[in-house]
Amino acid sequence: MRHWTVLAATLLATAAPATIAGAQSSDDPPSTILTGADLFNFSVASDPQISPDGRQIAYVRMTADPMKDRMVPSIWLIDVASGQQRPLVTGPGSPSNPVWSPDGKRLAYVSSVEGGAPQLYVRWMDRGDSVRVTGLPDSPSAMAWSPDGRQLAYVMRVPGEAPKLGSAPPKPEGAQWGAPLQVIDKVTYRADGAGYLQAGYDHIFLVDADGGAPRRLTSGSFDHEGPLSWTPDGRSLLFSANLKPHWEINVADSEIYSLNVDGGQPVALTRRNGPDQSPRVSPDGRLIAFTGYDDRGKGYEQNHLYVMNRDGSGVRELASGLDRSIDSLDFAGGSLVVGYEEAGGYKVSRVGLDGRVTTLATGAVGSGLDRPYAGGSWSVAREGTVAFTSGNVASPADVSVARGGSARRLTRLNELWLGGKRLGEVRAFTAKAPDGGTVPSWLVLPPTYQPGTKVPMILEIHGGPYSSYGPNFSTDDQLYAAAGYAVLYTNPRGSTGYGQRFADEIEKTYPATNYDDLMAAVDGAIAQGVADPDNLFVTGGSGGGVLTAWLVGKTNRFRAAASQKPVINWTSMALTADGVPFFARYWMGKLPWQDPQGYWARSPLSLVGNVKTPTLVVVGSEDYRTPVSEAEQYYAALKLAGVPTTLVKVPGASHGGIASRPSQSAAKASAILAWFDRYRKR
Repeated sequence: MRHWTVLAATLLATAAPATIAGAQSSDDPPSTILTGADLFNFSVASDPQISPDGRQIAYVRMTADPMKDRMVPSIWLIDVASGQQRPLVTGPGSPSNPVWSPDGKRLAYVSSVEGGAPQLYVRWMDRGDSVRVTGLPDSPSAMAWSPDGRQLAYVMRVPGEAPKLGSAPPKPEGAQWGAPLQVIDKVTYRADGAGYLQAGYDHIFLVDADGGAPRRLTSGSFDHEGPLSWTPDGRSLLFSANLKPHWEINVADSEIYSLNVDGGQPVALTRRNGPDQSPRVSPDGRLIAFTGYDDRGKGYEQNHLYVMNRDGSGVRELASGLDRSIDSLDFAGGSLVVGYEEAGGYKVSRVGLDGRVTTLATGAVGSGLDRPYAGGSWSVAREGTVAFTSGNVASPADVSVARGGSARRLTRLNELWLGGKRLGEVRAFTAKAPDGGTVPSWLVLPPTYQPGTKVPMILEIHGGPYSSYGPNFSTDDQLYAAAGYAVLYTNPRGSTGYGQRFADEIEKTYPATNYDDLMAAVDGAIAQGVADPDNLFVTGGSGGGVLTAWLVGKTNRFRAAASQKPVINWTSMALTADGVPFFARYWMGKLPWQDPQGYWARSPLSLVGNVKTPTLVVVGSEDYRTPVSEAEQYYAALKLAGVPTTLVKVPGASHGGIASRPSQSAAKASAILAWFDRYRKR
C-alpha cells in the first residue's frame, strides 16, 4: 500500500522545505506554465480525521522535499470553526495515521522518529506531550482505541521461520560465502511495493495507551486484517480474516470475526462464499455493519453494504438500489456514513437503517498527483460532520468539511503558487460508442490554446481496468498540455462508479471490448475541432498500458505510443504477478493450461505482427504487479518485428510507486513527451 514533539521553529522549518523552483536565476522570468520542476512545489492533504466532537481535524500533509526526492508526511491540526491550522507532528520519522481517542483528548499516530521500525505514539492534546507506547519489530497498523480510552488495539506482522530445504556444508571461519538459499513455499511470495515477503503473518495486539508490553490476541498461520472495531462494552474486537484451510488459493473468502479480548478463539459471524470485511459496531452495540459480496468468479464485484445483529444473525443488505461499490463506512448516531465512487467523482453519503440514501459531500478527491483518478478519504464526527479531501481539475487534495447540506473548504495548500500558473482547461463531454453506449470523457486543452485551432492530441488511458478517472487534478495531463498537446482521458466500459452492469461490459473479454469505446472518444475529440486527426498519440499505465499495446496492434491511427507497465502475455502475467491466486481465476476464468488459446487471444503480444506505430515501453524496475518481464517481452518483440521502440526503466520503482518520487515522475513525463515529439507532425 509511518511521530512526537519538537520546537515550533523546527516544526515550521521542516514543514515547508525549500523548493528547486526557487533556485532559478533572478534574471529568468518565472514560467507561467507547469514544468517538471514544479512537481517539487506540491503539498496535498490526506487522511483527514475529525475529532469526536467535530471541532478539530488532524490530517496528514504530504509535502514534496527536493532534497529527499519524496513526498514527506507531517500531521497538522485544523480548528473547524475558524479554519486556522497549525503543525502538530512533523520533522523526521514520517508521522502518519492519526487516530483520535474516544474523548478527543489524545491522538495516536505512527512514527519512526527514533529510528528502526515505525512505532505507536500517543499525544496529549492539551499539553502537547507525545509518548512512545510501543517498541515493536515491525510497523503497527489499523489502530483502534478501546471505548474507555485505556488501550489501543492494532495489527502487526509477526515474523515466522523461513522454510529450509537441505543445508550448506560447514563454513570455514573467516570465509566469505554467498548468501544462503532462498526457499519459497507460499503461493504469494512477493507483493508490489513490499518486494519479497518475509516469513510471518499479521496478528492483532493490545497495548496500554500509557505504554508497556503489548499482548498478542491472535495466533495461527493466517493474516488478520483491519480495520478493527470495538464493541461498546470493551470486551470484544471485530475484524476480518480468511481462516480457512485453503486461504492461500481462495483469496476472496474472508469472514467477519468477533474476538474476546480476555481470551478465546475468534468466532465467525458471517459464513457465505465471498469476502466480508470492514466491520463497524453501532454505538449501542446491537448491530454490526460491513461490506462484501457473493463470489461469482467475476473480474469485478461491487461491495454491498450489510448490517447484522451482534451475534451474526439477521443479515440484511442496505440501500440495495444504490448500485455503487462501498469502499468505506462508519456509524454516526443511528445511521451509517459511507463513501463510494460516483461517475468519475467520489461521494460521502448517509445511509439510514431503512436504506434511505442522503448525499453529505461531493467533490471528494484522492491524494494522488500524477493522474486524475477518482477517490477520496473522509471521517465523520459523532454529530455527523464529515471531514474529507476535496479538490478539482485545477487543485489537488485539500481538506473540507460538510455539515447540514453545505461544504466548506478549510485549506488551500497550493493556491498561492498555482495561482501564478496557466493550467490547461478541462472540458467534459460524452462520446457515443458504435453500439450506442456512452463513454464519459474529458479533454485537457493546452494552456496556450487558441479557439478554432487544431493541436496534436494524446489519448491517456486509465489503469485497473476496474477504476475510473474524473474531473480531478493531474500533473501528467497538465505537463502534456503545457507541451502543446491536448489530452483526452475517458472512462470506457469496465470503469467503476457507473454501476455493476457498466463494469461487467468487459467481463472475460478485456482488453478487446474497450477498443470501440476508446476510439469513439478519439473521434468525439476530433469532432469538437480541437484534435488534429493526423497528430494522434496514445499512452496509459497498467491496464492503460495493456490497452495502449492493444490499440497499436489494431490500428495505425496513432503516430506514436507509450505503453507504461503493461501486461503483454496473460499466461506469463498470471503466473508471475503478485496476485497469482486471483488473476487466472477471476480475470481469465480458467488456468493458463486449460485455455491457452483464450489467453493468447487476449494478449497484446499476439498482435505484435500488426504493429507499425513507434512504441515506447516504460516500467518500474521493481514492479511485481505487472512484472518487469512483461515490458521486456514487449520491447524484445517490437525489436524483432522492426518497430521503432525504446525501453525505459524507472529505478527502484514499484507498480504503484512509479510516480512517487517527484524527479522520476517529471522525468517519465518528459521521456514520453520526447518520444511523441520525435514523431509529431509539424
